Amino acid sequence: METAVGLSKEIINGEAMNIDAINEEVVYQNPLLFLKIWEIQVGSPYFGIPETWPWHYHKEVEFLAVTEGHLGIQTKHDYYLLGPGDVLMLGSSQLHRTHKNSSEGLRYVVFQVDLSQHFDQSTMPYLHCFSELTQPLGTLNYIFRENAAARQEAFALITDIFGESQTRQRGYEMAISSAIKRLMLLMMRSDTRGVLRGSDESGLMRLRPALDYVDRHLGERIAVEDVCSLLNLSYHYFIKYFKKAMGLSFVDYVNYKRVKKAERLLLTRDLSIMEVAFEVGIPNMAQFYKLFKRHNNCSPKEFRQRMRGGAGLGGTAVPARA
Repeated sequence: METAVGLSKEIINGEAMNIDAINEEVVYQNPLLFLKIWEIQVGSPYFGIPETWPWHYHKEVEFLAVTEGHLGIQTKHDYYLLGPGDVLMLGSSQLHRTHKNSSEGLRYVVFQVDLSQHFDQSTMPYLHCFSELTQPLGTLNYIFRENAAARQEAFALITDIFGESQTRQRGYEMAISSAIKRLMLLMMRSDTRGVLRGSDESGLMRLRPALDYVDRHLGERIAVEDVCSLLNLSYHYFIKYFKKAMGLSFVDYVNYKRVKKAERLLLTRDLSIMEVAFEVGIPNMAQFYKLFKRHNNCSPKEFRQRMRGGAGLGGTAVPARA
């Protein structure tokens, strides 16, 4: 069972004072699924704290699932020891580093994913739960320590996602997307401590006219003031209320919806990049490219080429970090 133990104060305090961390850019193996998943195998008998042990972080949430051996993971405040069947989650931009912890062989799956990209109109109200506005998602690791059934289900979902990414049978994208949603649902329903607190239904009902307005006017200029008038709310009250209810600002929500529509148009319509930008209400091409790349880590042209060219989850081999 995964355990959290304290490293010596000298190590933790020393690292806290002087952390040289690498900001890792995650290149998605499938830009439409916003994820990267691979297996690391270490057969060397050598183990323990390496002489060079760099920290790293990335905006994607990371899940680790160990199938063989023992893996040590250090975060800024904790040290975790994972054995076969254990799962650990690292929140967005959470500092961490790993190492092989025993002489036996080590095999584990690394799953990095932008969870925010797996919400649609029907599930958007739950985005707030995973936004990490109040607490990092790593706080949820208590679930995997205390709830054996939840740990086993999470492990099975992660290994299923990895399996689908390798076999790539017809419809594998649907299987992976479904498994990611099931993984989030598992955490929500297993969260007995209330770490994932979403918006109440009445708050979302109050915002429904605003959300519908955005959907109808994505191809036009959307002014916050017009939405405020629609709901009969002051500007300052509306922007605070929207962020509290939805877990992101109104501007970020509109941009999110525009990028998702642009993705659909790039894959389903024979439009130029400029035409797509106009269709989603961003006539400034420099702004469109910047916004699209912020969400997808690639340009609209690269996105279209990857998806239409069949670039999938095969990817290239990634060197082990342990």
